[in-house]
Amino acid sequence: MTVAINPETKIITVFQELTFFNQTSDSLSTIILNDWNNAFSSKNSLLAKRFSDEFIRNFHLSSEKQKGFTKNITVFDENKLFLLWNRDEKNVDLIELCLNSKLAPDQKVKLYLTYTVKIPSDEFTKFGFGSNNKMSLKNWFLTPARYENNTFIKYSNANLDDIANAISDYELEIKIPSDFELTSDLNQIKKTNTKEDIIYTFSGKNRLDFNLILEHKTSFSSFKNDAVDVICNLKDNKLNDIQKAIVIDGIVNFVNSEIGQYPHEKITVTQEDYERNPFYGLNQLPAFISPFSDEFLFELKFLKTYLNNYLKNTLNLDSRKDNWIFDGIQVYTMMKYIDQNHPESKMMGSLAKLKILKSFNLINLNFNEQYSYYYMLMARKNLDQPLSESKENLIRFNEKIASKYRAGLSLKYLDNYLDQNIVPNAIKQFYAVNKEKQTSRITFEEILKTNSNKNIDWFFKTIIDSRDIIDYKFSDFSKTKDSITFTIKNKTGTTVPIPVYGVKKGGIVFKKWFENIQTDSTFTLIRKEADKIVLNYKNEVPEFNLRNNWKSLKGFSPTNRPIKFIFMKDLEDPYYNQILYVPTLSYNFYDGISLGMRLHNKTILDKPFTFDINPIYSTKTSTLSGIYSFGINQNYREGRLYNVRYSMNASFFHYAPDATYLKINPTISMFIREPNFRDNRKQGFFFRYNIVNKEASIITNNTNENYRIFSAKYFNYRTEVTNHVNFNSDVQLSSGFGKLAGEIQYRKLFNDNRQINLRLFAGAFMYNNNKSNDYDFGLSNPKDYLFEYNYLGRSETTGLLSQQFFLAEGGFKSKLNPSLINQWMVTTNLSFNVWNWIEIYNDLGVIKNKNSNEKFLFDNGIRLNLVADYFELYFPVYSNRGWEISDKNYSDKIRFVVTLSPKTLMNLFTRKWF
Repeated sequence: MTVAINPETKIITVFQELTFFNQTSDSLSTIILNDWNNAFSSKNSLLAKRFSDEFIRNFHLSSEKQKGFTKNITVFDENKLFLLWNRDEKNVDLIELCLNSKLAPDQKVKLYLTYTVKIPSDEFTKFGFGSNNKMSLKNWFLTPARYENNTFIKYSNANLDDIANAISDYELEIKIPSDFELTSDLNQIKKTNTKEDIIYTFSGKNRLDFNLILEHKTSFSSFKNDAVDVICNLKDNKLNDIQKAIVIDGIVNFVNSEIGQYPHEKITVTQEDYERNPFYGLNQLPAFISPFSDEFLFELKFLKTYLNNYLKNTLNLDSRKDNWIFDGIQVYTMMKYIDQNHPESKMMGSLAKLKILKSFNLINLNFNEQYSYYYMLMARKNLDQPLSESKENLIRFNEKIASKYRAGLSLKYLDNYLDQNIVPNAIKQFYAVNKEKQTSRITFEEILKTNSNKNIDWFFKTIIDSRDIIDYKFSDFSKTKDSITFTIKNKTGTTVPIPVYGVKKGGIVFKKWFENIQTDSTFTLIRKEADKIVLNYKNEVPEFNLRNNWKSLKGFSPTNRPIKFIFMKDLEDPYYNQILYVPTLSYNFYDGISLGMRLHNKTILDKPFTFDINPIYSTKTSTLSGIYSFGINQNYREGRLYNVRYSMNASFFHYAPDATYLKINPTISMFIREPNFRDNRKQGFFFRYNIVNKEASIITNNTNENYRIFSAKYFNYRTEVTNHVNFNSDVQLSSGFGKLAGEIQYRKLFNDNRQINLRLFAGAFMYNNNKSNDYDFGLSNPKDYLFEYNYLGRSETTGLLSQQFFLAEGGFKSKLNPSLINQWMVTTNLSFNVWNWIEIYNDLGVIKNKNSNEKFLFDNGIRLNLVADYFELYFPVYSNRGWEISDKNYSDKIRFVVTLSPKTLMNLFTRKWF
């Protein structure tokens, strides 16, 4: 390629000479070229859709200057005949070249291409142009796609770093302005300086890809040893170059000894590479917390990024379909490095030395043990996926964290089971094969099986290709002074090898692997003075539940684990019953600022049984109130119904200055998901019996009232940045009334960044024998007789708190008459943005009360959609009342939405991960 880069316009002009060698057994009439840069050209590309369903807004709200494209493409052959080419409408980043004549096996064709590349902003993927005209270039040029199983692999850019390039030799001549410098992992052959330009000449053999970084002044340093020249700009201002060189040299030599010699002369390790795939856990810690030394932090960052680039540049695999092999070797090698070089390190570093934190399992956890917990986080949520699942089908948390870690843990599991360095040797052998030919999972599997002295079909069938849950436990056991007889129960029917340990005062006195335990099986072992037997003591097996894995052999064995009280939050500790206590602070107008103490057993990992008790002291009334809940979770691993929750909830608060309510809700919740876990559609049913006891209130004229209402709800929603569709239905039955309601919400973000929000609500009484209006539909706010909405002052009719708004039932912003409807109502709520988060809203509705005619109502105004559903302001302008904006008490008409619940707010930040 002959390339000219213009940093000002972000344009690259390319003249490319492509020699395609048909090393397949097929005659080819077309060639597929990867053009991943063009994925940034359209809001309808796979990349754009990926951003949308992961709630990444910046691409859809970006300007044309920030996007990228490939244009002005011409292709001709040696005979100067032009070639036809086309793009698939669904895959705008793939080009199909139609050859003028078929290319036979072992034949070559020389093609000439010219095209223009516009580089996108680095805000989207970390690669592209950034501040000060810096460019980090990756996957920006046209290159042949990988050919496998008699076809070209057609992978579009999904922001997964898994481009399927064919192995190529590169020769580049690149012209840049003279006030810039260029860094690459290709070999620099020549550098020619002129007054206005610098021309670099690079080459590279047997490459899958390469990096180019353009800067005014290079940020990279070169660290060269006998194995490779490492070009690195990882940020760490606290270490000098000598300290970095020692770390880099040690890691390079370690990786070479564990996997094999890097085949190229240079490798880049960039800050952008690390930021795309950081060491999760470390990157979540606040800046003021530094539990690890600067050297250790740099070591981890470099180790992870170096291994990632090392493997991506050398393993000739399909990195979308066989991604678990990349992840497995990377994480497995990282774990070995920590075991050898930092065996005493803890997950939370130096915080483990603080006596005040010693009771936390999170603090005491060894560094490598964290990988298992990240995987188990998803397994307990019933969101884990098979390791062999193609990368584009993984939900974000699995793709970035859980599946990566489980892949490494799985190789370590196999290593522990086989022993004799079989797995490490197989990795070296597999790496060596990759230097010679294109490989696949089959190659890796055959090498492992050939090297193994045991049958390991279970490893691929169960650990790699399924999401089957593993859970063993001890049932019956007996002991003598010299022997132990015990029964191992296979709780899930998943059969894999499991180790049994004998432990004495924390030290291991024996270990034995047991295989083919399909049902209850009884074994006898020599005791060797063990005082405890433990299944899976070192957590080698990715087991679902470790809490049933041990039996004490001492004279007295309590049936219950000791209770441990933990402040705030902790990881699950299999040897204790943990009760977490958390001070709480809440507010409503009648209870005032309320102080409480929440007691619960919800550790970071989900549990089958949970309780949550939160007694609260009201500073305003000097009385006790609170929230209480008990729940049983039942997960279903197969089918669309994936979770059923049985719960009992209760709450006791003031609903008026002089009156309280008690609400008790036995509930069954059923959750349904799509077979494709990445699909953002969620469905479910709620069946709830509402028991409400209300004290009489002189202030609100409410009498003492106890009522019972059965409600059945169904929800079905699918949400992402560009589209949101939500359907809810609700049936309520009691002795005094029966009502049916449903609503549909639709939100659409268009390509011109205009957004429309539409909601339709319809509700009707099937029968209504009540004389009061307590159960009527609300036009501008729901009556909330079931106490489902978080009102700050639910009985207020004047003042600021009366202006709190919930988009429910009628959804009107203006308070119009009649405000309550006892027969039927149909309303629509429409809004569209005029600039950023400023919107115009319109509400329309037809209502019908008993003994009166239908009535048409409307209002409109301005909506400040600061954070949708979390913080909004509504300013009424015109309605049935006329010009509301001219009212002298206009400030009383402004409505607001505010969400104070930490759990609800957390969903705003976590939704893109799950």
